[in-house]
Amino acid sequence: MFRPIELAIGLRYTRAKRRNHFISFISLASMLGIAIGVTALITVISVMNGFEGELRQRILGMVAHATISGAGQPMADWAIAIDAAKRDPRVIGAAPYVEREAMLQGGRTQGALLRGIDPTQEPEVSELDAKMVKGEFGALQPGAFNIVLGSELALWLGVDVGDQVTVFVPEFRSTPVGVMPQMKRFTVVGLFTAGMQEYDRQLAIIHIGDGQRLLRMGEGVTGVRLKLRDMFDGWKVARDLSDHLGSFYRIRDWSADHANFFRAIRMEKTVMFIILSLIIGVAAFNLVSSLVMLVTDKQADIAILRTLGMSPRSIMAVFVVQGSLIGIVGVILGLIGGLSLTINLQWVVKAIESLMGTELMPADVYYITGVPTELRQWDVVQITLVALCMSMLATVYPAWRAARTEPAAALRYE
Repeated sequence: MFRPIELAIGLRYTRAKRRNHFISFISLASMLGIAIGVTALITVISVMNGFEGELRQRILGMVAHATISGAGQPMADWAIAIDAAKRDPRVIGAAPYVEREAMLQGGRTQGALLRGIDPTQEPEVSELDAKMVKGEFGALQPGAFNIVLGSELALWLGVDVGDQVTVFVPEFRSTPVGVMPQMKRFTVVGLFTAGMQEYDRQLAIIHIGDGQRLLRMGEGVTGVRLKLRDMFDGWKVARDLSDHLGSFYRIRDWSADHANFFRAIRMEKTVMFIILSLIIGVAAFNLVSSLVMLVTDKQADIAILRTLGMSPRSIMAVFVVQGSLIGIVGVILGLIGGLSLTINLQWVVKAIESLMGTELMPADVYYITGVPTELRQWDVVQITLVALCMSMLATVYPAWRAARTEPAAALRYE
């Protein structure tokens, strides 16, 4: 089978034994450096993807994909909005809610977000019922004035299931002794743990009917929460629905409510990608060193090839082939190592914990136990392209230096 002469000579130089074993050692070190860099980059980015996905899942288990709420006043036509939403094929579920900041008083006092929900419709838009750790979610009945608290909020208030808390809301009423804040005593009937401090420490759940009475909203609600088939369509679906209703509404989606959080995660991933790419860069510099020494070692061979009629461009191609092959093998080894380590990372972490006799991520400190991973095809492609580009660039200077070799000068002392 015909092969170009440059490719044939480059492959032969790669397979041939070196007279200078130090050059072989540096070439091997360059290959392993590229492999280690690619392995580390794939593993770390996959772990960051896993943490991002885990946190997104926990957040979306407590918040809706999108919300439509009244603009400065209760939403009176919420039933029509829910019917219209359920007719949209992009919507999985819809449920009304009332919401207001409040002050809760038990053994201690703590501010919280008071949310009124319909227990029969809430499972359509959140996983609150599945996150109950004590008590019954179904105990939220209209007129019973029961309340479900986040586990950390209950701990801070010093209350448990069966205890009572007093809820103060910024709704004032006139009394014979003056203007007084609206207040009501609720009975704690359950505790939930979402795995996010934002909710476990700051969220209290009551029945929507009790919320309407406490906040004096009549039959109105704060808004409607939506769960979608594709959560990234949140803004578009909410906007279409508000346009269909033909009035002024405030619309939000999950990404707007947590924009800074996910922006910070993306920034961390970008910075980590750049930092870990430096490992591949160091290996590429080693590749430059090994190829420069190889060019010096092969001066006589280069001179003979030039004498036989090979052009400087062909000489350059020979060393580009050799350096590129080292880089390609390193990238392939890194891909195999990175994919294998990522897939088996949970087992590796457990083995390290068993060997060290300690727990790396104790449940009483971290909300996430274990190391979640998520391999994304585009991330692997990006890492591969970056590593290959660095390897190719590392061959340019040594190959250019080889192409400038003068045959007469190189053979003078041979």
